[in-house]
Amino acid sequence: MTFPPTRERRTIAVRGIVQGVGFRPFIYTLAQRYELAGSVYNDAQGVQVEVEGCPRHLDFFLRDISEEAPPLASVQAVTWSLAPARGDEGFRIDASRHGDQRQALISPDAATCAQCLAEMFDPIGRRYRYPFINCTNCGPRFTITQSVPYDRAKTTMVGFTMCTLCQREYDDSADRRFHAQPNACSVCGPKVRLMDPSGQEMKLETVDAIQHAVGMLGDGAIVAVKGLGGYHLACDPFSSEAVVRLRGRKVRQDKPFALMARDLEHVRSLCQLVPGEEVLLTAPSRPIVLLQRRENDGVADEVAPRQPTLGVMLAYTPLHHLLLHDAGVPLVMTSGNRSDEPIAYRDDEALHQLGHIADIFLVHDRPIHVRCDDSIVRLSSGAASDGAAYPLRRSRGFAPAPVDMTGAVAQHTLACGGELKNTFCLAKERHAFVSHHIGDLENYETLVSFREGIDHYCRLFDVRPTLVVYDLHPEYLSTKYARELEENGMPAVGIQHHHAHIASCLADNGRQLEERVIGVAMDGTGYGTDGTLWGGEFFEGSVQEGFERRAHLASMALPGGAAAIREPWRVVIAYLIERHTEEELLKSPLEIVRRVGERNIHLIAQILVARAEMPAIVPLTSSAGRLFDAAAALLGLPGSMRTTYEGQAAIELEMVASGSTSTPYPFRLHEGENGWVVETGDILDALVEDVVKNVSTETVASRFHRTVAEVILQSCRRIRDAGGPTAVALSGGTFQNMLLLRQAVDALRENEFEVYLHRRVPANDGGISLGQVVLADSVLRRGLG
Repeated sequence: MTFPPTRERRTIAVRGIVQGVGFRPFIYTLAQRYELAGSVYNDAQGVQVEVEGCPRHLDFFLRDISEEAPPLASVQAVTWSLAPARGDEGFRIDASRHGDQRQALISPDAATCAQCLAEMFDPIGRRYRYPFINCTNCGPRFTITQSVPYDRAKTTMVGFTMCTLCQREYDDSADRRFHAQPNACSVCGPKVRLMDPSGQEMKLETVDAIQHAVGMLGDGAIVAVKGLGGYHLACDPFSSEAVVRLRGRKVRQDKPFALMARDLEHVRSLCQLVPGEEVLLTAPSRPIVLLQRRENDGVADEVAPRQPTLGVMLAYTPLHHLLLHDAGVPLVMTSGNRSDEPIAYRDDEALHQLGHIADIFLVHDRPIHVRCDDSIVRLSSGAASDGAAYPLRRSRGFAPAPVDMTGAVAQHTLACGGELKNTFCLAKERHAFVSHHIGDLENYETLVSFREGIDHYCRLFDVRPTLVVYDLHPEYLSTKYARELEENGMPAVGIQHHHAHIASCLADNGRQLEERVIGVAMDGTGYGTDGTLWGGEFFEGSVQEGFERRAHLASMALPGGAAAIREPWRVVIAYLIERHTEEELLKSPLEIVRRVGERNIHLIAQILVARAEMPAIVPLTSSAGRLFDAAAALLGLPGSMRTTYEGQAAIELEMVASGSTSTPYPFRLHEGENGWVVETGDILDALVEDVVKNVSTETVASRFHRTVAEVILQSCRRIRDAGGPTAVALSGGTFQNMLLLRQAVDALRENEFEVYLHRRVPANDGGISLGQVVLADSVLRRGLG
């Protein structure tokens, strides 16, 4: 008879987000619970544990590693092997060990926890009103990390040596700051100060810097606040004068400003909340959440012009909490940048960029290593209670956590994304590291941020790309960057924009590569394989086999090319001239004719005539976004004359729609050379009739939305009836329109379609880098096969 060993030793490897989240202290406490001996340490792969003791206790220990992991941890794999027992006594946390291959994942930054918040407002505590309080469950992570393993020496806290009391907490296994790398206090840690726009420190005698800043905010000042991933610009949201001044200095005419609130009570004073939205607001990621605003909320109209929603986030750093506590009211808290530039995050950069915008600067001396703008989400369709997020911008609080793919990529891959709302994606094995929000790649400053971000992610996650992926549009800066790498010898693959959208949605949902779906991609514009601009597309296929275009919206003229995107009225005037004549149009009772004027109508007519010889000045597009622009222009919405931010006219169209059940406008689906074509001219003709009859703007906008939802349903039914799949993936920026999204999803599900929506990356161009990765990998595998 054999007896089980009374003592056994196991070597355990834990992979996932397990550094910077209190994992080693958690392992230490777990080992104490089960009377186990050994050690734990960080390495370049994750967390390594050497542990021995009773085999039954070791089994419990292994079970609890996954089941009881710290709140910020994400355990992806736990593997172990037997080793000879050594007779160790006691358990210890060893120094981190370095390795050649870095596999460790970095935690996103996390909002201040309730314990730290209570401690900060305890007048007898030694961290009373200390604006950098943190512990193993909260605080800065990604934005201060320079390299891995995650240790203080590899963060921007390296310059702050812990005092005796902080070191004692750091070494105490019973303390929640046990091995908390950013641990600090007012004696040894970062400090806040005020500076004027010239960079001179302001000397204060009676109040601290935060209280002085609050006083100036109350007097209407604009304050630049150094946060977690960059600077914010703050002002009083109830003062029209202050908000108008901020808009003028920032050169931001209409795009809404975000608000920051102290707590849910403050948010409820401004907005109507459902339980799911409260879940989103209070998550450790603390994103900006788009919420339905209350009537007579007191917020200045200029904060979110003509919008029934407000973008609100809760305070997420101790500094923010002190600022909001002392102010007693919510504050405008918008990205600290000049229009179209990335958020400022270095102190000298902030003074240069924001010196003419801010009246004072509330700064601190803890460096930010990576700029990281605030994330933006909405409550997902049909998620009123469970808090499922529908991401619009994935950045602070989410990056750099990877999106795990269903299969490993064949080689290290860099996907460069698109132009607007750019993100890049680095992939190795099963991890897709979709970057934080870079912004619109339309200027040198953002391109520099893009390049710096790629370099940092490559170092941080030990990715050495041997393949670069790009969008087919030859003029995107991201494409040009990729083609430069190709010229220098790196293999490259071009992926069609809307194919990447659908692949992104499928990867986001963890679908298998071989699963066939109907892909509906609707957005502004993307370069098509036929040389025209696409944007209202219906595909059939899979990531593994590729996608075939099965239907699309009828092409519309874009007189002046990009000028028609900035001035949406051009699209509808071109449509009306082609549908009638210039002379007939000038006699029309349509309000758009009067607003545009005879001179501009004649200009568009001349451009249309000239396209026979110069087709480049009137590109064709099947874009859903331009169809929304045309509808907005016919209704005379402000953003349709000249947009001041992307998608403005379409957003305003959604805002004026009543949302009530409406009868769709008629349209036809007919066979074209490359699949079915949706006759959008039918829709616009019917819409014109309603406008001429003075049907209310709300009714027309509602009917239009209902019509687009019906277009989606009927096109998908046509594909399914021809033997196509029953699953539908919805992607593209048009599906940020929640009215359209709800109507389309409801219609599809009522007709027994399975619907995939984005959950972890945005439906807009912020998500296409993920789709580029998985499609490029499949393209190469098909080629090798």
